[in-house]
Amino acid sequence: QVQLVESGGGLVQAGGSLRLSCVASGRTFSNYAMGWFRQAPGKEREFVAGISRSGVLTYYVDSVKGRFTISRDNAKNTVYLQMNSLQPEDTALYYCAARRVWSTYWTVQQSDYWGQGTQVTVSS
Repeated sequence: QVQLVESGGGLVQAGGSLRLSCVASGRTFSNYAMGWFRQAPGKEREFVAGISRSGVLTYYVDSVKGRFTISRDNAKNTVYLQMNSLQPEDTALYYCAARRVWSTYWTVQQSDYWGQGTQVTVSS
């Protein structure tokens, strides 16, 4: 089992920045690819960004490319999502996910472990 705990969400004005963190425990963190998903009210949960086990490979959906940066610190068992130039459409509950297998994109069903989520609200 892997336990994931997100933090760093909050309320920010459009154009602002937030940094999300997700701390993992329970299994060897570096054995898992990590990702961030988000779910806006009334919408399905969607993949946002992923990072390989070593941190060398990353992937972003088009809507966040150039604005969001995913990174990880395997010594701290933590994955981050730096979010810049936030827009109201980025408002969602953001989830951290872990997966044993790396791929450039993965679905909700392909994720092995989930955190509880952290709310990000961007006001216009």
